[in-house]
Order: sequence, then C-alpha cells, then structure tokens
Amino acid sequence: MFGMGWTEMLVVGVVALIVVGPKDLPVLFRNMGQFVGRARGMAREFSRAMNEAADQAGVGDIQKTIKSATNPIGSAMDGVKDAARSMTNLESDLRKGASAKPAPKPPVADAGPAPTPAPKTDPAPSAPEDKSAGDA
Repeated sequence: MFGMGWTEMLVVGVVALIVVGPKDLPVLFRNMGQFVGRARGMAREFSRAMNEAADQAGVGDIQKTIKSATNPIGSAMDGVKDAARSMTNLESDLRKGASAKPAPKPPVADAGPAPTPAPKTDPAPSAPEDKSAGDA
C-alpha cells in the first residue's frame, strides 16, 4: 500500500496513536477507510469513462490495425481462428436444423373444382392368334 513496508506502517500507526490518542483513533481509521473507498470508486469510474470514450473513438480498431501491421503472422493466425470458429458455428447450426421439426408446408391455393378425367377407352382389339404355326 503506497509502497510502504510493514515497518513504515508500524511507525505511522504508533505516531498516529500518540498524536490522535487511543479514543479517537478508530474514528480516524474509519474516516480514512471511507475516504480511500470513495477515491477508489472515483478512480474506477474515471477509468471506465475513459475506456468508453476510447471505444467510441475507435481506438480499438486502430490498435488492431497496428497490431496486425507489426505482427502479420499473428494476424493471419487470428484469421484462421476466426474461420475455424465460424465453421464450428455453421456445423452446430446445421445440427440444430437437422434435429428441429421440419417447417410446415404452405397451403395450396384452391384452383376450383378438379377437372374430370377423360373416359377410358378399350385398346384396339388384337388380331386373333394364328394357331396353324403352332400345330406344325
């Protein structure tokens, strides 16, 4: 904490005990703890606001561009990883689609009464079989 070792903190504690007194020391520590907590919260909020501003300004895109320019092999590997990830997502989507119920067929529009089929006609009578060829 603040780059202080245990011995420095012990010296500060003893001096605070002598200067403030044992009665008011817990109140002082509580107030200091609240102050440090508020300071950390303000620092956290400031850091979050700066990160959001940087994201809105497109600093992340510029950072990726610079990284890919300085490390072309790494950016190529990132492209391969992205392609593999998209293929994995595609396969899982296909599996989900195969296990899902098929989509209902759209209703067929009513075109009116069905046409009546033409009457069946008997085929032309066949010629009588020649039995004389079979008798010989």
